[in-house]
Amino acid sequence: MSVFSTIRQAVRRGYRRAVDLSHPARSPLGSAVVNCVVYREGVRQDGCTEVEEALRRVRKTGDGFVWIGLHEPEQEEFTGLAELFGLHPLAIEDAVHAHQRPKVERYGDTLFAVFKTVRYVEHAELTATSEVVDTGELMAFIGTDFVITIRHGGHGSLGPLREALEAAPEQLAKGPAAVLHAIADHVVDEYLAVTDAVQHDIEAVETAVFSEDSGRGDAGRIYQLKRELLELKRAVAPLDRPLQQLGTLPMPVVEPDIRTYFRDVADHLTRATEQIASYDALLDSILQAHLAQVTVAQNEDMRKITAWAAIIAVPTMVCGVYGMNFEHMPELRWTYGYPFVLGVIAVACFVIHRGFRRNGWL
Repeated sequence: MSVFSTIRQAVRRGYRRAVDLSHPARSPLGSAVVNCVVYREGVRQDGCTEVEEALRRVRKTGDGFVWIGLHEPEQEEFTGLAELFGLHPLAIEDAVHAHQRPKVERYGDTLFAVFKTVRYVEHAELTATSEVVDTGELMAFIGTDFVITIRHGGHGSLGPLREALEAAPEQLAKGPAAVLHAIADHVVDEYLAVTDAVQHDIEAVETAVFSEDSGRGDAGRIYQLKRELLELKRAVAPLDRPLQQLGTLPMPVVEPDIRTYFRDVADHLTRATEQIASYDALLDSILQAHLAQVTVAQNEDMRKITAWAAIIAVPTMVCGVYGMNFEHMPELRWTYGYPFVLGVIAVACFVIHRGFRRNGWL
């Protein structure tokens, strides 16, 4: 089993026991800073409580790097860190305000990467208003001796990922690029997990549409699922180009051997993109089938209405004729005229009804 497979399994196990870091407690580093750790030769170093002290220790020895994790920092909180690490103003603005497309940008010897995180929202039953996919953002500044991760949204905690990397010091010893790869690999794995979960919703909708008791309300569920799938597509598809850049182009702090692993992540992303495209096409087919069923049902209703209208037309016509106030009309003085007319009406209605039944209209 490869190192990266071990990390993936450790991350999944860690998420089951991870605490919610959406609203971290205040610390000496500020309310936005979740963690600040120095790593040397892949091993976590203790005794770091201040960002300045952590960076000073790393640059004094020229070995290792510092990893700082933040959650939704404010402009004032992030300005000090940006000045300390020499981050570009444009990247700072993107990191604070979020709502960015997935990308990788180079600012001197620093890389700025943006990832869209996704989470499948559990629901007892899919409705026309159900939320299926929840998205967030994860950003990373990668330098020669530092990693700064910024998380936006209520999910996507990197705590389990950090623990998994610490359990594989030989991989963490490769430096900040290894952390960037682990983040990208983790994000793409979540894409695959969410697409697999969405598949169950699509199968449920498909089964409902082709069941005998299919209702016309299925269209709302299909449209809602397509909207959620579109949100997932917006998170996944734009990441293809950044991963291709990391896997093929020379980048600062990204060693050639690490680029190989980014290409592997890009392959996984391609799988997720293809799945989303196939799901979207399948939903289009399900929607067309549903609309065709609705049209057929409407036609059947119209045929039934037309058939009954034709049957009712017979007594209406006869009664209308005898409802005219003329003195000389056939059989007005006949004793059996009334039951005879009723019998004619009944026989005519029966014959017409039987004909419609034979043709499948009733």
